[in-house]
Amino acid sequence: MTRTTEPIRTIDWHTGGEPFRIVPDGPAAVTGDGLTVAERRVVAMASDEAQWMRALLCSEPRGHADMYGGILVPPDDAGAHLGVLFWHKDGFSTACGHGTMALGAWPVVSGRVPAPDDGVTDVVIDVPSGRVTASVRTSGGLVEDVTFTNVAAHVHARAVDVATSRGTVTADIAFGGAMYAVLPAEAVGLRVQPENATELIAVGREIRNALNAARAAEHPGDARLSDVYGTVFTEEVRPPTLRADGSRQLHQRNITVFADGEVDRSPCGSGTSARVALLADAGELLPGDELLHESVVGSVFRARIAKQTTAHGIPAVVTAVTGTAHAVGTCRFTVDPRDALLPGFVLR
Repeated sequence: MTRTTEPIRTIDWHTGGEPFRIVPDGPAAVTGDGLTVAERRVVAMASDEAQWMRALLCSEPRGHADMYGGILVPPDDAGAHLGVLFWHKDGFSTACGHGTMALGAWPVVSGRVPAPDDGVTDVVIDVPSGRVTASVRTSGGLVEDVTFTNVAAHVHARAVDVATSRGTVTADIAFGGAMYAVLPAEAVGLRVQPENATELIAVGREIRNALNAARAAEHPGDARLSDVYGTVFTEEVRPPTLRADGSRQLHQRNITVFADGEVDRSPCGSGTSARVALLADAGELLPGDELLHESVVGSVFRARIAKQTTAHGIPAVVTAVTGTAHAVGTCRFTVDPRDALLPGFVLR
């Protein structure tokens, strides 16, 4: 890997408990002119410099096995405020809802994107899966919440059998910016609870790897968006309830195991979009209804269908997912070239 010894500045946030480390000054390989964000991701995956930065900031002692972040890059055109390459310990992902929420709040709080003391400001962001919007609601000059309007989400496959160490299970596959396998936690004999995280990680990896080996999640329009990125285990918190306006509110809990065994502390923004696509397809979530999607640590996203549409000739929905993002701190990471453990290590 190409080693840089220059200090790296980051701004750290979390959304629903899931970390998001913002890198405002990325390596030249991915910040030059003339590329789309989707193309920049391909470049990053092949770039020693970008991979070094990702590994350095994800790995211990500067990060941890479940670290997540993004490198800011130029947007595709002047229609967006910024572009971003999402990263984790195993590589560069195509989408990230919780990161998009943090990237909406951060430029408003920092003044990079002007916003009123009271109102809603749209921050438009180009990500590898397309153009998304973070609508930042402010009150009294403070950010109250952020609504992430995603690329179109759709069902890819239903009732796919997968052999696991806990027996054969049946999973649905849906796209919410990335491909997700979705199934009830009870199908593997577990509950969505923190004490079950290790076992859910193990079987989640099995499901993801088996589906990808079978090429079960080939994207219909862009091969770069293919393959299952995460396994979403769900359970119902309570039956749907009727609200005063006649719409329904669903309350479900999930744990998303993504990449190679990482756990999303938030309810997972892009995974929530995939979940909404499945519920909409089944007629269980209608326009006007709301899904309260709870994470394994108890944080909640509120999700709804913003628009019904089609994508690649497939019925699809544009989802709106609302959550909260908070600043954690700023860092200036240094690199001693004599350090024998560079760029770091991950024990799990």
